[in-house]
Amino acid sequence: MVNTREVASFIDDTIVKEEERYNEVVKEVIKRLVENDLYVKPEMCVWEVREIEFLGVMIEPERIKIKEEKMKVLETD
Repeated sequence: MVNTREVASFIDDTIVKEEERYNEVVKEVIKRLVENDLYVKPEMCVWEVREIEFLGVMIEPERIKIKEEKMKVLETD
């Protein structure tokens, strides 16, 4: 599904890029995980989020950007 650009994945995070078909794509992702003996912990899931943070950067479906606080540190050096 990454190849078709429906989702973006990074390490153990997945962002659904298809807003119009969000629920359908989430069901398909979970179905494929189960088919491959993989799982998710529901308590670790955050639904309907358009960005995730990883190592001080924000990862969005179409781009990666440095957090604002990190930019301020770079500007003062």
